Amino acid sequence: MTRVHRTTGPTGPQTEEQTEEQPEEQTEELWNALMAGDERRAVGVVTRALDDGADPEAVLLDLIAAAQRRVGEAWAGALLTVAQEHAATAISDRAVAALALHPAVRHPGGSGRITVSCVDGEWHALPARLLAEVLRLRGWQVDFLGAQVPSPHLISQLHRTGPDAVALSGSLVTRLPTAHAAISACQSAGVPVLVGGAAFGRDGRYARLLRADAWAPDARAAAELLAHPLPVPGTPHPPADALPHLDDQEYTLVAGARSRLVRATTAGLTVRFPPLGEYDERRRRHTAEDIAHIVDHLACALYVADDALFTSFLGWTAGILTARGVPSRALPLSLRVLLDELRDFPRATALLHAGLAALEDRVDPADPRESSSSARPPAPSRGRTV
Repeated sequence: MTRVHRTTGPTGPQTEEQTEEQPEEQTEELWNALMAGDERRAVGVVTRALDDGADPEAVLLDLIAAAQRRVGEAWAGALLTVAQEHAATAISDRAVAALALHPAVRHPGGSGRITVSCVDGEWHALPARLLAEVLRLRGWQVDFLGAQVPSPHLISQLHRTGPDAVALSGSLVTRLPTAHAAISACQSAGVPVLVGGAAFGRDGRYARLLRADAWAPDARAAAELLAHPLPVPGTPHPPADALPHLDDQEYTLVAGARSRLVRATTAGLTVRFPPLGEYDERRRRHTAEDIAHIVDHLACALYVADDALFTSFLGWTAGILTARGVPSRALPLSLRVLLDELRDFPRATALLHAGLAALEDRVDPADPRESSSSARPPAPSRGRTV
């Protein structure tokens, strides 16, 4: 962690930064507070670090954000329920708020004005909140809009405030089509767009595909990029111009048939996977939700024409199911039912075949857990089926 030692110089308060390793006990204390749901204790860890002279940006990114990543990993490993994950995230958000109001935190101003927003339909607001606070620390006037901001309202905000740039955050890859529309709309309003978050790919490939003006892998990199003005967008291009493969209408038709595909796949899976017929209403509902996720990722992969988007999602899902003791064979069976439903769609069927190939080494066709649903308790967090 970076600790800041303040002295007085001829032009006022000066700072001298010294880097030292983040104390392991401090990190563990914050983690334990999140796991206990102890907001007071978690905020205390943060405020004590600031009282001791820690750099606020390092507290944000090397303490709070690091603990939050651990929360996500614990949820994925079925060590936390959805409720526990939400509770921990809410406490992390309160810790960020406490940091922002701490007497040691200064907002110097002078860097310009920026709007920080999540993509419409994106409910993971904490990454955007962390970026907003980092930019405030670096002198920006920040309009933080939070989660799930409809694009028309975002554009209205830009016309009202006239920012130098927009920072658009997205964690859910299935929101890429919506993000694309928002990027184009912001650029049409004459405002450059920096994007970040897991939705845009670890290497920013989807940011480039969707013609964002800049991409950053994390908050520090975003702040460094924004230290130099982003160029004002030129003549805007319609979103479809960047993606000529959309002319085949497969994305539009698959996305539009989402409800029908979910119903048909659930019905077909019941025939191919008999244990599903013994599930109660709750587990059937969860099965339909999981099939909907498969359809959503398939549609998004059609939008960006990238097999890896779909196959990586399937690999991640297979890992989650394994961690939660859910039958793995139901996943490829769902893809085979979808193949029957989408046999007249060349790109969609190619994606489904790629998905089946990617699952070959992840699924055990002789998994003994699949012989009886009664011998298998519900998964600890969501009771997921597929």
